[in-house]
Amino acid sequence: MANPIRTEDQPPNSSAYRSDVRDYDQRMLLRFPQRVKNQGTADFLPSRPRYSWEWHSCHQHYHSMDEFSHYELLDASSQRRVAEGHKASFCLEDTSCDYGYYRRYACTAHTQGLSPGCYDTYNADIDCQWIDITDVKPGNYVLKVTVNPSYVVPESDYSNNIVRCDIRYTGNHAYTSGCTISHY
Repeated sequence: MANPIRTEDQPPNSSAYRSDVRDYDQRMLLRFPQRVKNQGTADFLPSRPRYSWEWHSCHQHYHSMDEFSHYELLDASSQRRVAEGHKASFCLEDTSCDYGYYRRYACTAHTQGLSPGCYDTYNADIDCQWIDITDVKPGNYVLKVTVNPSYVVPESDYSNNIVRCDIRYTGNHAYTSGCTISHY
């Protein structure tokens, strides 16, 4: 039997993409919250108008962006990618704001966006916002989270769109430390 060819679009070493994997197979998922702040001076708005949003089968609703955030798990010593995932956008809204700024976007109003000085917060339990680490061995890793990875939403400064965190994975638990904004 021939080995399947892995392309750069597929996570390396991931059995999740084999054709014999079923929905009820047990998977190990790395789940984490994500909080994004609009530090700019203009609204961060969906890249496409509402009528062109696409159905996302995992969330069972429409998304305004194909990929709001991209997640990579990198080997700490070699920086080689060992697993990846992503967050498709659906409910881009002002969850909270800094003092002096006010919430203007809420998904219940069917108007998505992120106002300057405001945050959009996603809890760790949101489905499809994770990295499948079933095939990842215990060890030290780096979680790399990139917001607006394809630059589909114009920004005045993309240099603060990447966060890297140290991850120690025991095989049963993951411990996070040292999260910092990164330029790569």
